[in-house]
Amino acid sequence: MSKKSWHLDRRTFLRGLGVSCMLPYLEGMAMTSFSKLTEPLPSKRLCFLYFPNGVALPPEESPYHKKWNWFPIGEGKNYQLTHSLEPLKGHRNEMSILGGLSHPFSRNVLGHMAGDSFLTGGDLRGEYKNSISVDQVAAEKLSKYTRFRSLTLSTDGGVGYKSRTSTLSFNSAGKPIPSEHRQREIFERYFSPNGGNTTQERRKSLNQGKKIVDLVLEDSKGFKKRLGANDKVKLDEYLSSLNEVEKQLNRNEKWLDVPLKNFDASLINMDVDPTSAPEDYVRSMLDIMVLGFQTDITRVMSYMMAREDGMGFGDNFPKIALGLQGHHTISHDRATGHWDDWGRLDRWYAKQFNYFLNKMKNTKDVYGSLLDNTLILYGSACSTTHNARNCPLILAGGSDLGVEHGAYTQFDEKKERLSNLFVSMLNKLDVETVSFSDSTGPLSAIL
Repeated sequence: MSKKSWHLDRRTFLRGLGVSCMLPYLEGMAMTSFSKLTEPLPSKRLCFLYFPNGVALPPEESPYHKKWNWFPIGEGKNYQLTHSLEPLKGHRNEMSILGGLSHPFSRNVLGHMAGDSFLTGGDLRGEYKNSISVDQVAAEKLSKYTRFRSLTLSTDGGVGYKSRTSTLSFNSAGKPIPSEHRQREIFERYFSPNGGNTTQERRKSLNQGKKIVDLVLEDSKGFKKRLGANDKVKLDEYLSSLNEVEKQLNRNEKWLDVPLKNFDASLINMDVDPTSAPEDYVRSMLDIMVLGFQTDITRVMSYMMAREDGMGFGDNFPKIALGLQGHHTISHDRATGHWDDWGRLDRWYAKQFNYFLNKMKNTKDVYGSLLDNTLILYGSACSTTHNARNCPLILAGGSDLGVEHGAYTQFDEKKERLSNLFVSMLNKLDVETVSFSDSTGPLSAIL
């Protein structure tokens, strides 16, 4: 694309002012040499939203089947939504409901571990050893245009522990990437890149950070020789994470003189507590995600709304929001009100997803709706209680990426697997991929 006569060169403009300051993002800067770090094409984005413990699937003979079965009644484009997904009816032409997909390695392991491998397809049987998650494969390519490689969120933060993770994302070594969960800290870290300091002060701080990393890496060379085998493994893991810190410091330095796009965060509740107002909390996290895509700080995000097996704050969402039992308890309950309770919770999660889709659809960048250039996968790693097969999944968005929606498809697990969907999603984002994890090819029927 040719440079227009009215385009502003930010560096020239600054010299003309004769002062050092941070300009806001101006459209006239969009295609100058200043914007070498931006892509002159629509931003292609990837997003994952996860909920635990599966969904309500009353058998066909049950009077609750047509009311609360998470999967629709009937297949193809003429499917009928039940109460569970009814909040999403306005996005029927912008989403595809998928059934029958799962990870073969996960089908015969304890269902509590399903969340650990949801985005990896990793073989966690026997010795626990995970692999890279699909979001990080995408981040490897898409992050060259953004300040941050990816954004990993959860309700609980951190990594949890093996078989009960509180993150969906894993690096190339299969190590969990810590998630973030405090809205204000997230906002200050990602949307205030200068931390209130001048560019000079920030550059000095970055250089100090790099020196500390260098010193630790240098000292570790001699220190490692004196360690036992187990401690060497722990040190290697620590140094691996330190290398990621170093990479981000270098990235921060590269983006130091690049202003953030203008944004309005005044409507985001930065202090809402998941233990008292779960709906407001989840929506505040979704608001931050939309803002992240809008400002293009990253193009890859994941959000684990709650953890498996009754762990963490998320298990109490149905208690606080709906007056029900905990999520994990509901998934095991076989009492009379079981299907009503589980169905009401499924509907509650669908309402939050609908909120996110509405925000993504109504938020624009220079190329149009964020939703149209974003692939979003919403779902769980289990169908029913700890059953890691027939994953309930909804693929949404991406109409400008060539994705056609509007149908419910039930796949044969003997022929297709969840990793095939990931291969197709990556290719739609121009992340050329032949295989991922245990894939057998693309899921061409959808993508």
